[in-house]
Amino acid sequence: MTHPTPNPREPRPSLLAAALTAAAHGWPVFPLRPGDKRPALHREDQCALTGPCAGGHLKWEQRATTDRAAIVRCWTHKPYNIGIATGPARLVVVDLDRPKANSQTDAPDGAATFEALCERAGQAVPITYRVRTASGGEHLYFAAPAGLRLGNTAGKLGPLVDTRAHGGYIVAPGSTTRAGAYEVTDPAPVAQLPGWLADLLDPPKPTARVMPLRLPAVSGSRAANAALERECNAVRTAPPQQANNTLNRSAFKVGRFVAWGDLPRHEVEEAFQAAGETRGLTAAECRSTIRSALDSSLRQARPRETA
Repeated sequence: MTHPTPNPREPRPSLLAAALTAAAHGWPVFPLRPGDKRPALHREDQCALTGPCAGGHLKWEQRATTDRAAIVRCWTHKPYNIGIATGPARLVVVDLDRPKANSQTDAPDGAATFEALCERAGQAVPITYRVRTASGGEHLYFAAPAGLRLGNTAGKLGPLVDTRAHGGYIVAPGSTTRAGAYEVTDPAPVAQLPGWLADLLDPPKPTARVMPLRLPAVSGSRAANAALERECNAVRTAPPQQANNTLNRSAFKVGRFVAWGDLPRHEVEEAFQAAGETRGLTAAECRSTIRSALDSSLRQARPRETA
């Protein structure tokens, strides 16, 4: 007795079951092309504005659902792979990739990089829901922190360590590509994203002390006051990576007015201290840079007549 050759495009019950399992976790799913990682939904320029799109084109993140009936209809139509919309799922997934087969580098893979990152932070590698990817990498699932909207990152935590959150998706376990299958390797409960990782992905914004620029009200010539105001403004508006260099350069320029007796040194130091701290430099950085710049400027200042 002969058996019919299986049609690779016929729906497989395992994919439907996997899609329903993901939805049962509360993770909205949407179809990916059979055997592929790309969404199976139509593009906006091909939208007929009918069915779910009757009110306007819906993208994959908007189409993702946990509705059982909709999932059954979809995955009994074709053997779609399964995408999980990480934003609506309130997930942050750390993607630990492996070097490409043709890579010429000896750099460690994403798992080794992530372990080293945890070690530097003095933290154990988190225990959470894990999935082996088709390429041999890993997906680590975390619950997104309440009130924090994280986006996708590529290499922000280290080489071959990416993250998927709002605006991103992952391939769910049960899916298969030419490279292999996506399989759960640790069914542990999904852990909360550790605070130290959240800080690395979304560093807390420094609360700069906004201090008014205080310039000498009486002492100093008009030109000296104008120079001090101009240079302090340059510090306050400098690019973050140039803030300290700008402070050093600007304080040095104004130092000649201190040497000529047009401005008291303590007033110059106070004005630049306020400007530097407003820009985000620490108080210690400002004091050290200002003192060094003024000392150097006073040593090198030429007489007013020859300047």
